[in-house]
Amino acid sequence: MKVLVAVKRVIDYNVKVRVKPDETDVDLANVKMAMNPFCEIAVEEAVRLKEQGIASEVVVVSIGPAKSEEQLRQALALGADRGILVTTGDDEKLTSLQVAKTLQAVVSEEKPELIILGKQSIDSDNNQTGQMLAALTGLPQGTFASKVAIADGKVSVTREVDGGLETIRLSLPAVVTSDLRLNEPRFAKLPDIMKAKRKPLDKKSLEDLGITLKTGVTTLKVTPPPERKGGGKVASVDELVEKLKSEAKVI
Repeated sequence: MKVLVAVKRVIDYNVKVRVKPDETDVDLANVKMAMNPFCEIAVEEAVRLKEQGIASEVVVVSIGPAKSEEQLRQALALGADRGILVTTGDDEKLTSLQVAKTLQAVVSEEKPELIILGKQSIDSDNNQTGQMLAALTGLPQGTFASKVAIADGKVSVTREVDGGLETIRLSLPAVVTSDLRLNEPRFAKLPDIMKAKRKPLDKKSLEDLGITLKTGVTTLKVTPPPERKGGGKVASVDELVEKLKSEAKVI
């Protein structure tokens, strides 16, 4: 069984995000980048399926600038077999639908039995790509997976929902998006990092896939969240209630 995993290059979650002075975008100059944490969980799950003898090949794909090769090599070091990089411009921002359409073209070429994505990326936080990909490909989907089990040509996905846990059974091929509690990703060992440099990585452009992307979304302005104001003391309950009414406007 071939497993396809999508990974995304994002700002490292330990880095404090800064906005450009002209408020046109987030400042990425000299900022540490990393694999999206949810994508890392997706890679780990695919590698575990291979170690269990369920998956025969794990293919990782990323859509972004040429520098995204770094994150693909990281995924290869974690145990993936080969990578595909669909290159875009350094400053090109893709929407969730554009990413889903590009992944649809890759899925059409690779024909995997299982597609695993992170449920969302920590930069745009949209939580849309997996669902859109499932709709475009006409495949069943299991989102927010905290447990994945494959048997008899079907995948059982335990999902985290508002009321607790829900288990659904999907026919393969299918799309699954990973949640935080699905697994704990491993650390890449030095020998595996060295081996990853020799693993195959195919580079393609959007034109190679026959894709022309148009967007109807324009970013007007990017601003940081307002700074949190300091607290204050009140002399009585009546004064507290009055401040909650007039200043905080929560009652």
